[in-house]
Amino acid sequence: MVNTLSGIRLPHAPFAYKHSAGSSSIGDRNNTHVSLLFKKHSSSRMIFAVKSSYDSDSSSSAVAASEKVLVPGVHCDGSSSSTDQLEVADTVSTDTQVLHDVDSMKMEDDRDINDDDNDLEATSGYSLFDGEKDSVASPAAVEDVKAKDLESSGLTHDISKEKDMVRERSIPPPGTGQRIYEIDPILRSHREHLDYRYSHYRKMRDSIDTYEGGLETFSRGYEKFGFNRSAAGVIYREWAPGAKSAALIGDFNNWNPNADVMTRDDFGVWEIFLPNNADGSPPIPHGSRVKIRMDTPSGIKDSIPAWIKFSVQAPGEIPFNGIYYDPPEEEKYLFKHPRPKKPKSLRIYEAHVGMSSTEPMINTYANFRDDVLPRIKKLGYNAVQIMAIQEHSYYASFGYHVTNFFAPSSRCGTPDELKSMIDRAHELGLVVLMDIVHSHASNNTLDGLNMFDGTDSHYFHSGSRGYHWMWDSRLFNYGHWEVIRFLLSNARWWLEEYKFDGFRFDGVTSMMYTHHGLQVAFTGNYNEYFGFATDVDAVVYLMLVNDLIHGLFPEAISIGEDVSGMPTFCIPVQDGGVGFDYRLHMAIADKWIELLKKRDEDWRVGDIVYTLTNRRWLEKCVSYAESHDQALVGDKTIAFWLMDKDMYDFMALDRPSTPLVDRGIALHKMIRLITMGLGGEGYLNFMGNEFGHPEWIDFPRGDQRLPDGRVITGNGFSYDKCRRRFDLGDAEYLRYHGMQEFDQAMQHLEEAYGFMTSEHQYISRKDEGDRMIVFERGNLVFVFNFHWNNSYFDYRIGCLKPGKYKVVLDSDDQLFGGFNRLDHNAEYFTSDGWYDDRPRSFLVYAPCRTAVVYGLVEDEPQPV
Repeated sequence: MVNTLSGIRLPHAPFAYKHSAGSSSIGDRNNTHVSLLFKKHSSSRMIFAVKSSYDSDSSSSAVAASEKVLVPGVHCDGSSSSTDQLEVADTVSTDTQVLHDVDSMKMEDDRDINDDDNDLEATSGYSLFDGEKDSVASPAAVEDVKAKDLESSGLTHDISKEKDMVRERSIPPPGTGQRIYEIDPILRSHREHLDYRYSHYRKMRDSIDTYEGGLETFSRGYEKFGFNRSAAGVIYREWAPGAKSAALIGDFNNWNPNADVMTRDDFGVWEIFLPNNADGSPPIPHGSRVKIRMDTPSGIKDSIPAWIKFSVQAPGEIPFNGIYYDPPEEEKYLFKHPRPKKPKSLRIYEAHVGMSSTEPMINTYANFRDDVLPRIKKLGYNAVQIMAIQEHSYYASFGYHVTNFFAPSSRCGTPDELKSMIDRAHELGLVVLMDIVHSHASNNTLDGLNMFDGTDSHYFHSGSRGYHWMWDSRLFNYGHWEVIRFLLSNARWWLEEYKFDGFRFDGVTSMMYTHHGLQVAFTGNYNEYFGFATDVDAVVYLMLVNDLIHGLFPEAISIGEDVSGMPTFCIPVQDGGVGFDYRLHMAIADKWIELLKKRDEDWRVGDIVYTLTNRRWLEKCVSYAESHDQALVGDKTIAFWLMDKDMYDFMALDRPSTPLVDRGIALHKMIRLITMGLGGEGYLNFMGNEFGHPEWIDFPRGDQRLPDGRVITGNGFSYDKCRRRFDLGDAEYLRYHGMQEFDQAMQHLEEAYGFMTSEHQYISRKDEGDRMIVFERGNLVFVFNFHWNNSYFDYRIGCLKPGKYKVVLDSDDQLFGGFNRLDHNAEYFTSDGWYDDRPRSFLVYAPCRTAVVYGLVEDEPQPV
């Protein structure tokens, strides 16, 4: 299907252009697909990390003392300072009131941080507070208070009035930045660096207040730069200090470089005003192609305006064209539905609109709206994270080589169709997060920012510092005033114009360090985080953008992709932190891949628990077993690691299974549930992985000749592996369906019980011999039997609360592709007496390779 916009054909069917491997002016990468495969796979993937997670023999004895999770009342060998302190308030809310309540607790100074444990007991159960648990505000209570505050302050409102209300808000001034030393006393040894960092942040805030009228005004750069229409006409401005001359060209003036010559001010900003036509119509028709022609130190250059709101590649052409996008009022999409309330437990469905069709094609925003969003809602997720939104000329970059930062990808439709998709998600109650790329930019000089004004130091660092050799991309200069304006305005644009509810910031580790995390194995030593390798300008930018996000959009969510484990990452800016709401817990996925390369007999349940629970106090995490990274060609999904080629021949229910398939389906479910149960306060899944998608992702690409003469064979620009086979998960006659049903049940269980953000967490058993893991979260008891052969009758498990328990989720249920070995009508009654350091216990049947969740019967539970 092809839509037409004033003569521009918008392709809604598959298309591709051949990428010249040798020309940086055409494509995003000189080594295109090869670099892509390594984008997220730096050598240091451990988050809190003692050593590389690829070390299969890692043990707790290698953990540096400074890396340990700081837990008042608990020694690092797992012993408690008080035998009365048995449970953990594991919700690490960064809400100001919660932090105040925590801070008011008496904190002991004699914490034992010696790292001499070799049995991973540091995560076997611990207490964050020296007082009673009830003295700390619960997440639910905090959210209710915040909701009432929002209502009383008028923040819940008609969505059509949101823009005006946002502009009336003031971003709170900087705090003292000192509370980080109370949260983590080890940081005091790096006070000089951290105080300098905070003073630099305060200086930037003061300068923005003095010279730009405050962060709220400064972040509206799109009202000054790019195209802006008034009642009298259209004004266009561009910051290009390296240019010697500039002219606006396009369809509207027949591409005549002498027709509309621009003038320059003292700051390198070029400007032109075009009055309305005599009949009052705009001087540039909606849908017209536009570019800026500049005489630069590198020669005459036609560029897409840096602040362009829409960009399109015409069929049969290599370069993109900027599009003047200003539809008549009656054609503009108007949002109808308010934003959903921020979820207490974040369950994210990571999705790519273009590859979301079951057919080998580029899918559209409209199709995703109508076909995929209802699926996500039915599965039980409460947030959808959309990848590859910012325009990128090279499709196979997965959206990470951005060329036009303010323009939504035209491959999938128009800006108004994207707005319609987001509005539909809000109608369904889904929070919409954007995978935003501020860590680097495309190396493409034809369509993007690279060499925009003929210099390599325009938006980026010059020389080698401005080039990421592994990603083949350009690196922003976060110390430059106009770069800060551009990026802050970009974040606000997507929140305000498109009503995104927050961001997942890509590649934050690359931003925060001058070495970009490449070939660095973070060990957890604090010297790795606070030294000359830290890019303070970049960290300060992250503090500013989190100030902006949370100040203007109090319900917005910010998630940072950091593999280093930077301390203070998820602590509020006013307390001295970087300000993210969540860290993406990337070490977990690496741990599963590491284990899947081993025999079952070589798995250590203590190692699993340690990786899942190894996170910083008061800093929330989003966990995942696998994301899009593990689905790329050249890697393997968990399902493929487990079942390999048997997935092609033995997934139909009308034919016998194989031991490999039985094992794979069982472990696929267990890996996901324990990751959600212990891994953090949020959970993420990449689309299709919920049912064990059998194929990897391979974007359409041609053959590629490397500089050394070697040829990397392409796939004939095929879209066959660049789609999602949702039909497999829906087919009740296939074993994929059982895995999808389990993932859905898992999401709905979390919705019903909120266990990811429960204050009560206790791990009572990690038995290496039995291969058993037992833990409590909230009113649930999770029982995992990872043994490949042994099932246990009358197996006693400890618990805290007395009463009756019933099965609320059973991975062995026949509906989920299991063997139906448990009686779901059975009732389990507790008996008093200490067992596994718990005051009560009950007996269960634990079949091999199963995960069973038991719920305390208060109001009669409905099994999921």
